[in-house]
Amino acid sequence: MATGQLFSKTTQALFYNYKQLPIQRMLDFDFLCGRETPSVAGIINPGAEGFQKLFFGQEEIAIPVHSTVEAACAAHPMADVFINFSSFRSAAASSMAALKQPTIRVVAIIAEGVPEADTKQLIAYARSNNKVVIGPATVGGIQAGAFKIGDTAGTIDNIIHCKLYRPGSVGFVSKSGGMSNELYNTIARVTDGIYEGIAIGGDVFPGSTLSDHILRFNNIPQVKMMVVLGELGGRDEYSLVEALKQGKVNKPVVAWVSGTCARLFKSEVQFGHAGAKSGGEMESAQAKNQALRDAGAVVPTSYEAFESAIKETFEKLVEEGKIPPVKEVTPPQIPEDLNTAIKSGKVRAPTHIISTISDDRGEEPCYAGVPMSSIVEQGYGVGDVISLLWFKRSLPRYCTQFIEICIMLCADHGPCVSGAHNTIVTARAGKDLVSSLVSGLLTIGPRFGGAIDDAARYFKDAYDRGLSAYEFVESMKKKGIRVPGIGHRIKRGDNRDKRVELLQKFARTHFPSVKYMEYAVQVETYTLSKANNLVLNVDGAIGSLFLDLLAGSGMFSKQEIDEIVEIGYLNGLFVLARSIGLIGHTFDQKRLKQPLYRHPWEDVLYTK
Repeated sequence: MATGQLFSKTTQALFYNYKQLPIQRMLDFDFLCGRETPSVAGIINPGAEGFQKLFFGQEEIAIPVHSTVEAACAAHPMADVFINFSSFRSAAASSMAALKQPTIRVVAIIAEGVPEADTKQLIAYARSNNKVVIGPATVGGIQAGAFKIGDTAGTIDNIIHCKLYRPGSVGFVSKSGGMSNELYNTIARVTDGIYEGIAIGGDVFPGSTLSDHILRFNNIPQVKMMVVLGELGGRDEYSLVEALKQGKVNKPVVAWVSGTCARLFKSEVQFGHAGAKSGGEMESAQAKNQALRDAGAVVPTSYEAFESAIKETFEKLVEEGKIPPVKEVTPPQIPEDLNTAIKSGKVRAPTHIISTISDDRGEEPCYAGVPMSSIVEQGYGVGDVISLLWFKRSLPRYCTQFIEICIMLCADHGPCVSGAHNTIVTARAGKDLVSSLVSGLLTIGPRFGGAIDDAARYFKDAYDRGLSAYEFVESMKKKGIRVPGIGHRIKRGDNRDKRVELLQKFARTHFPSVKYMEYAVQVETYTLSKANNLVLNVDGAIGSLFLDLLAGSGMFSKQEIDEIVEIGYLNGLFVLARSIGLIGHTFDQKRLKQPLYRHPWEDVLYTK
């Protein structure tokens, strides 16, 4: 066991099993104490590497993340403290790995419930190699104004209140981490504060004992008196009794063993910690307090008198000139995290994203205000979900049915169209699903599947202006613009697109009005007089019928309809639908294990 000071203002640690809050609290304490460098040199997260962003004062820093204890110790040879936040299942193995590293002097094990046999092995190895184990089941320790382990001493406000940002004259050791916070507060009220505080942990076999740390404190010149808080159960306090009797401690010790109320219970009582259970008279709080008193420690008559005993001992040392006055310093202001400041109402900050279609902050996600459970329980379909997420309202059933029909009819149109061809070529090149899908989607545009918006836009403008089919087509011709939604490479006037016929039949049966579709049919009649392939195609049918859906449902204003067409909602239907087919082509090619595609040279016209 080490015989002197464990930590200093230059101590650096390795933190095992990343936990953002304890690490940030360590860094905030570093800044509060005026450290020049952060106390956390590296983080060990098994299986992960890279960096974690945290704050050191106002500066954002990147702390290296290593996948193994060995790699971290090699990368940070000056880090000699290992803070283990792993679970009780892996705490022993990872702690032993750290103890075996020549650079590690101190290991703090936060987890409780570590198997006792494993703990004994850790203790034996640490003692035979002159290393220190704090814990298991510990909150850690602190050297005021220099270094702290994890969550020791709690919040920054508590640390400032307890004056832990600068060293005092009192060495403190306790089994309980929670009671340590209470005693830091008490000691700050009646003395010049803590120099070093350690919580050895509440398990039956602590890695280091109360007497181990009292003997260390006795060798530290800055520590002028010691305060000990023990508890019933176990016999750790008796090692301190022996040290006092043998004269190994020559500084005042103020001690109290909690749990005196245990005698009020008729049966054996477990007080929180695994070790806080009296196994006989010698392990009772009363017996321990009396033994400490007999050995020369200052032991009050009750916990309520503990503070007075500490105060009297301190004041006596001051009167004897053994404790010089501590120069008070004003600690720097720790910048408050934005989220904390917003919650407390101290600041306001603009948001970076606005969302009106969904909300995932509650117990379940909502689409346009409709809870996910309602969507499932009320039997909503894909069309209903699209109406909520795209149009922010629940459309009538015939509208959502029409949306679903559009998706089904446009899902695929064979392997020869440009989108499917691109996807097939990409899939056969060994690319992944997303790459293959995107390569097909990128072909969607004015010449392939992307004419729905333009068809709706031009049909609406012509109809609303009262243009006849003749006037509309001829005006487009003069502008050199092909009429969107008219024309097909395969279909003819005597061989109509079946998809168009199905859409028209559904609309005539269910829509309140089909004025825009009828106008598109008039345009088709005129264009067929020009050429037999100038038929109304699926883009034109969907574009005109969607105008009828928007206008006839009575749920959209004229401004909203214009905006929907302008933004590109209708092309979104084709993109969504065709994604189904493109994904199918990708799976088809991979299932068939098709080789890399190479276009046959005889299908290319080579010319100068």
